[in-house]
Amino acid sequence: MTRVLVIEDNRDLAFGLRNNLEIEGYEVDVAHDGTDGLERCAARRPDLVLLDLMLPGTDGFRVLRALRQRGESVPVLILTARDAEADKVRGLKLGADDYVTKPFGVLELLARVEALLRRGRPAARERAVLRFGNVELDPATRSVRRAGELIGLAPKEFELLVALWEGQGAIVSRLELMRQVWGYQTDILSRTVDTHIAELRRKLERDPARPCHILTVRKAGYRLER
Repeated sequence: MTRVLVIEDNRDLAFGLRNNLEIEGYEVDVAHDGTDGLERCAARRPDLVLLDLMLPGTDGFRVLRALRQRGESVPVLILTARDAEADKVRGLKLGADDYVTKPFGVLELLARVEALLRRGRPAARERAVLRFGNVELDPATRSVRRAGELIGLAPKEFELLVALWEGQGAIVSRLELMRQVWGYQTDILSRTVDTHIAELRRKLERDPARPCHILTVRKAGYRLER
């Protein structure tokens, strides 16, 4: 059974999340503070973490940083009452895979959970190292090197990069990327793609302000120049 860890200090909200997720067939564990959440994540090895940013003591940002620093690649969906763009960007830069802003609809949340849990990669992708410029991607180990140096990417950053590479230089729209990488089946658009693209440029381009490989095609999407 797929395991979901909810780290949320609002007990009523945590109870509601647990009920709805269990109705969908997930095994759910709940922690009400960041320290307990980190311990449960290490002990239970969940398939997905729902993480509130406004936690007492060890807040969600620190939890997320700790998870990524210790090598946890579990998908993380952040839950936040904050509507400031900076908080969302900070969460994504720390390694979150997606976010929802409170209050959110149950159906939207469940759709995002399902999208993050969707697995499966084409076998052909797993066999070869993918290259562009001085960057190498190894899908088998999900590792990326730039000029031989190992570069740490969040799970969705890696998948987004592979999706662009598979476009073979063609334009890939934001909507296509949302569907392919995040698994959304409806026409949902957000700044998630743009934020992840900016982070990929920061990590992989010589000059992120003047990218040579991860290119924007105005009003159309992105393409990867190999």
